[in-house]
Amino acid sequence: MVRDLMVKPWKAVEALVTRSVLIECDRIPYRFRNVPLKKILNWILVEASMYARPERPWGWPTHLQIEPDARCNLRCVICPVTTGMDRHTGSMEFRIFRKLIDQIGDYVFLILLWDWGEPFLNPSIYDMISYARGRGIKVVCSTNGQLLAKHEHAEEVIRSGLDTLIVAVDGISQQTYELYRQGGDLESVLEGIRKVVARKRQLNSARPLINLRFLLMKHNEHEVPQLKDLAASLGVDVLTLKTLNPYGDHTELIPQNERYRRFTYTGEAQAPIRRRHNPCKQLWNMPAIHWNGTVALCTCDYDEKCGFGELETDSFRDIWYGDAYRRIRHQFRSEWQSIPLCNACSYAYEGGSCIDEIIAEAHFFQPAGL
Repeated sequence: MVRDLMVKPWKAVEALVTRSVLIECDRIPYRFRNVPLKKILNWILVEASMYARPERPWGWPTHLQIEPDARCNLRCVICPVTTGMDRHTGSMEFRIFRKLIDQIGDYVFLILLWDWGEPFLNPSIYDMISYARGRGIKVVCSTNGQLLAKHEHAEEVIRSGLDTLIVAVDGISQQTYELYRQGGDLESVLEGIRKVVARKRQLNSARPLINLRFLLMKHNEHEVPQLKDLAASLGVDVLTLKTLNPYGDHTELIPQNERYRRFTYTGEAQAPIRRRHNPCKQLWNMPAIHWNGTVALCTCDYDEKCGFGELETDSFRDIWYGDAYRRIRHQFRSEWQSIPLCNACSYAYEGGSCIDEIIAEAHFFQPAGL
């Protein structure tokens, strides 16, 4: 998801001198200028924490994954929202979002404003984007695109200041598209993209950068050669091809083209090869915040099996530096396989990752970066 940027001495000095920081997400560079000194120093400390892995991080998280809504208007085949999550669903109240940003917003560079569910179902989504942007935080949002055309979101998507809009289009024909995005209307999504592109041009706005996202699966990999033409005709800025994590026994979805697979497999059983060491660093840098304010282990904790506290009643400081978080960091550092979520996550397998390596290809139609 977010590329790891190890702060080497020269990079830290450069950031301090220029007051500028470059961070990548899904291979898209985001340049932060005129960054306050305390924010740069925190970034350096957090990057160091991700390699030293102390039980108590040396700084505040610089990235957040926030779930505006855990409900969805589609029934995607292997998504936990479809198969049944062991937690209640709903929409995040704006006051919870504001409380979090008020507490640590001075240190956050990037918010991934989605997790499980469709973020644009939340009636306060644009207030959230605008509030974060007002604090100098860049915001990326991923959507299935079903609402872009039906509810005239084009104007608000642009005026809110959203930095990047990822729109999932997993087929270039309705027949292919609906095999995974069950209940979805491809033409409605494409029409929504056209509306956002047109309004963006009318307003002469650089934002949002529109990222057409294609999830690679066995039934749609044959359409990859035609994707560039589709993306160019829509006028999007970026086309990214994302690899699939075939949760559970869904090996039938694994692409035949090995380049399009997330994991390195062995044998006819299509079993991914396990790693000896887990390189994940999200426990030190990027917490996941569920719609109800629960601070969870990461985006993989969709059942909320490992919640560290509630923003409704606790401060983020008490949660981030609390005993529960410190215990799980210690356990991960010493015996990560004993944590069920970590033992089953993408990072546990060769070729797997939760960061940019999930993007098999990226094609830019406009200059990259914001």
